[in-house]
Amino acid sequence: MKAAVVVFPGTNREHDIANAIAVTSGTPPAMVWHGDSELPKVDLIVIPGGFSYGDYLRCGAMAAHSPVMREVKARAGKGVPVLAVCNGFQVAAEMGIVPGTLMRNAHLQFVCGDVHLTVETSQSLFTNRYQQGQIIRVPVAHAEGNYFVDEDTFKRMEDRGQIAFRYCGHDGDLASGNPNGSLRSIAGVFNETKTVLGMMPHPENAIEPRFGGTDGKGLFESLVAAIA
Repeated sequence: MKAAVVVFPGTNREHDIANAIAVTSGTPPAMVWHGDSELPKVDLIVIPGGFSYGDYLRCGAMAAHSPVMREVKARAGKGVPVLAVCNGFQVAAEMGIVPGTLMRNAHLQFVCGDVHLTVETSQSLFTNRYQQGQIIRVPVAHAEGNYFVDEDTFKRMEDRGQIAFRYCGHDGDLASGNPNGSLRSIAGVFNETKTVLGMMPHPENAIEPRFGGTDGKGLFESLVAAIA
């Protein structure tokens, strides 16, 4: 599996996600600078977490207009899978390649710690190694993860199976475990064709026991199974 990770000024998770890809696929990804105008031919594009441009001027808004993102959007439009994590999710939402927006956490506090998620579907490039309804534990670290879409858009997303992950308690209770006030406890969403996934939690930081858990590894193994 050939992958590319886009690097912006201020991102700090690009090496974590590159490691996760290398561990699961056996091939390190290419690291692409945001100011480049071209992308190599790859099977997967990753927009990593971190603090692109210092998280100033609405998180992700500036990064969404970096030169290389025009090519990322074009590739996404042609069906090349894109994984967008945390700040990458904010960037993807600002670009319009996934629906919705990310607002300040409802309690206005930065959150950092482990959360539980329910896997809403196993029918995607990103989740085929999980079971539908499976509960996994992965880290989060963000101040603007409060996901929102209007009700009509949400209804269409549900009908199309575009909800990828929801926050929950350790027992799967959707009424608990939401760390940021996200609409319907949404933690991750697909585009209409399920070739783009945006999610706030960090699966790349839960791939080895020494990291405190391995529940995130299934996402990368899903990509390898679907693409490689």
